[in-house]
Amino acid sequence: MRRFAASLIALALAGCAAQAEQVSAPVLTKEVVATQIGEKPTPSSPPTGQQWLYGSAEGTIASAQIYRAMAQYVRAKALNRAIKTQVVLGDGSTPDAPRFESCGTKPLAAVFDADETLVWNVGAMRYMAEQGKDFDPAIWNAWEKSGAGKALAMPGAIEALKIMREAGVTIIANTNRTSANAKGTEDTLRAAGLGEFKHGETLFLMGDDATGSSKDARRSTIAARYCVVALAGDQLGDFANAFNAKGISVADRKKLATHPAITDLWGNGWFLFSNPVYGPSIRGGYDEIFSDETKWEPAP
Repeated sequence: MRRFAASLIALALAGCAAQAEQVSAPVLTKEVVATQIGEKPTPSSPPTGQQWLYGSAEGTIASAQIYRAMAQYVRAKALNRAIKTQVVLGDGSTPDAPRFESCGTKPLAAVFDADETLVWNVGAMRYMAEQGKDFDPAIWNAWEKSGAGKALAMPGAIEALKIMREAGVTIIANTNRTSANAKGTEDTLRAAGLGEFKHGETLFLMGDDATGSSKDARRSTIAARYCVVALAGDQLGDFANAFNAKGISVADRKKLATHPAITDLWGNGWFLFSNPVYGPSIRGGYDEIFSDETKWEPAP
């Protein structure tokens, strides 16, 4: 009898142990398994910047507003044609001491960056985010080659470019996509409904000259052929490379961009699109972003 009772107790204890082990065992979710085999877990949602830019009503409206204002501005310039100077900085001049070349009788043009200005790179940005990557050059290179049909025209872009072209203004893209992938970029812009762009004529790319990612030389090449009445981009380097000077502080960059010599150009020849996803605008520590006089904390 004692042996039988002992057996029952042993069985009960074994059952409790098994139940406890079952409760405490980790749930093998996709994220847990991925971590165990050395892969990064897939984020449950995109980064907040992507949520705002690509998914929010606010991001869509912000883009459409700028495109509407730009189309009206460029069309008015084309109808008036009393244009003396263009909006590209002259060679050797800077935003705080600008000089603008004469237009003469050159045909009119509006110059755009491509990425996050003409197109939203939603295909590549989603893929990299799902892989846990901020940016991967190899993935981006593949995207330049084969992303046609997976990039979307920025809200308002198709309608605005149509208005400008009908007013006789040539649309030009000046982008830091690479010249080696020129066909892929031409295909991407066409597939997004933005019209035809031809490398060397209405499409200028990094690698077209020896100045790397700076767009100044390419802007000068365009300005030699056209009277540029409008520039558009999502980074200050789309207007002048001086804004990207090596070592420039957050505060000095802001001062340069709002210098009295050029401040009237914003919305009046220079049109800046919002991009909280990437670029030199997204940097700076607490002491760089917030001034000492605004520091606050609740009273004890």
